[in-house]
Amino acid sequence: MDFFEKVEETIIAKGQAAVDKAKELAEIAKLKGQISTCQDVVKKNYMEIGRFYYETYGECPNELFEKQCRSIKNAQNGIAELEKKIQEVKGI
Repeated sequence: MDFFEKVEETIIAKGQAAVDKAKELAEIAKLKGQISTCQDVVKKNYMEIGRFYYETYGECPNELFEKQCRSIKNAQNGIAELEKKIQEVKGI
């Protein structure tokens, strides 16, 4: 009987270790999800600040932001040209 008791104890210990590890992994996944949510909030707010800055000062930006504002303007012009080409392709 002693052998079977040891086997049973080992199985129970291993099972408990697996349960503990699963709980740990679930908690880590939950925390990583919360981190991701916080990162999304930060990113969204950074974008809103940038959009506000561009809309407010894009025509005469601070020299620190001239390159970025010029890139945005160029991209917007490119989008407008591509949308015109789409309309032409559609025959509109």
